Amino acid sequence: MERASQVIPKSQHQGTPVYLGATAGMRLLRMENEQLADKVLSVVTKSLNNYHFDFHGARIITGQEEGAYGWITINYLLGKFTQKLSWLNLKPNGGNSQGTYGALDLGGASTQITFVPQNERIESPSNALHFRLYGKDYSVYTHSFLCYGKDQALRQKLAKDIQGTNGILRDPCFHPGYEIVMNVSELYSGPCTKRFEMTLPFDEFQIQGTGNYQQCHESILELFNTSYCPYSHCSFNGIFLPPLHGDFGAFSAYYYVMEFLNFTSEETPTQEKVIDSMEKFCSQPWNELKTYFGDVKEKYLSEYCFSGAYILSLLLNGYHFTADSWKNIHFMGKIHSSSVGWTLGYMLNLTNMIPAEEPLSTPLSHSTYVFLMVLFSLILVAVAIIGLFIFHKPSYFWKDMV
Repeated sequence: MERASQVIPKSQHQGTPVYLGATAGMRLLRMENEQLADKVLSVVTKSLNNYHFDFHGARIITGQEEGAYGWITINYLLGKFTQKLSWLNLKPNGGNSQGTYGALDLGGASTQITFVPQNERIESPSNALHFRLYGKDYSVYTHSFLCYGKDQALRQKLAKDIQGTNGILRDPCFHPGYEIVMNVSELYSGPCTKRFEMTLPFDEFQIQGTGNYQQCHESILELFNTSYCPYSHCSFNGIFLPPLHGDFGAFSAYYYVMEFLNFTSEETPTQEKVIDSMEKFCSQPWNELKTYFGDVKEKYLSEYCFSGAYILSLLLNGYHFTADSWKNIHFMGKIHSSSVGWTLGYMLNLTNMIPAEEPLSTPLSHSTYVFLMVLFSLILVAVAIIGLFIFHKPSYFWKDMV
């Protein structure tokens, strides 16, 4: 807010809207302690009201909203909602009507998948959204998996795996030589690990890394219940998922983790290449890794093996991307220098910046507008010069006519 106060001219502060939306971390807190969640929002609201902007309040958004706003952000930045204009005749050229992108969002506490299915009825009404944007109707599938963000998924896995141990957990999702002690009470705090909670003969336990990607992957798969499906197609935990269709933009933690693992510097690497790289990365000794990545905070560095394995498990086994459809996933941090995430879509929706109907006349692009202004100015200057010449020396023109 201090930065915004400096960048935005003071004369425009009162006319600049500010919105605050909270996501899965606050959704979990509200489930656990609604009064505490309300207190957090109250303190945030009080703080933001100290600034002279047009503050519109703080609220906790639903998982469905979070998925929808991420989908809106990606397609807005890619220009998928509007048709481009052909040069001069100002008619749509149809060159941008190849369909929308799906959105894959991964946070710390939840993960969302949102896309437009191809000719498929959305069998679960709670997963269906309907938008009319720029004169076109969109039937969108979305689902938010609470507790399946990467941080809460790790907590679930640890709570599951310490059952039946003597207080020492040899964990394949951490590097060989890595050790850390955790309190059982800390692990069981929060709603996401309740299903694994049990009385244990110890108050704390030690994690000892063994660094084995395949074993890590198998342990993660136990978090996804694929044993039943009340619909024609499901992802996991009995949640409806229509057949995947089109390209997908994967952002937030998907991008941050894959960027660290060096999978974003080229076209999406093959599934086999990613798995091979993950096997090598997870087996690296912890001391070697710390030396090589000395500038990375140890907590984050220690969890990249799990996070990479979790992303692969979620996409391939949870959402059922195949070796072929994997090529349609694009890990995105920015589009045209704008950050990809749900926040832009949230603001576009609240400020009504995306119209339901297509404008009667689509405005010219900035470069086209500048070119036409320069062209018309040159024509006016030429006409003025010719007019002055005729006015001062008309004999030249009358002589030719005689």
